[in-house]
Amino acid sequence: MKTIRTITLLGLILTINACTPKMTFTTSSVVPAAAGTINVKKDKNENYTLDVRVQNLAESQKLTPAKDTYLVWMKQNDNSVKKLGQLHPSGKALTATLTTAAVAKPQAVFITAEDNADILYPAGQTILTTEK
Repeated sequence: MKTIRTITLLGLILTINACTPKMTFTTSSVVPAAAGTINVKKDKNENYTLDVRVQNLAESQKLTPAKDTYLVWMKQNDNSVKKLGQLHPSGKALTATLTTAAVAKPQAVFITAEDNADILYPAGQTILTTEK
């Protein structure tokens, strides 16, 4: 009886994890204390919702060289890159969140420090990435 419950519980956990993949940022050499995750969910319209959560992300103006903003990017299956949005760390823990949608499933997500939020392609230094 215990074995059946354990197997059922493991199956349930695996099912939940399959529905909401979690990506984790690797440790940054630029901002070593920064850490974060991305939860990816597929919605009823076959789009992907991405919830980005980062903490201990130093203010971009305090980087060397100083930058104006942090931007979140997504690498897609065809290796193209799409800008997802901007992060504004705040509070004592310097946390930032971004919830956005994408048509394609992300292969990798990364954050760059940029001089301008209006750019179309990443040009600045990569701060955090999910790529191994």
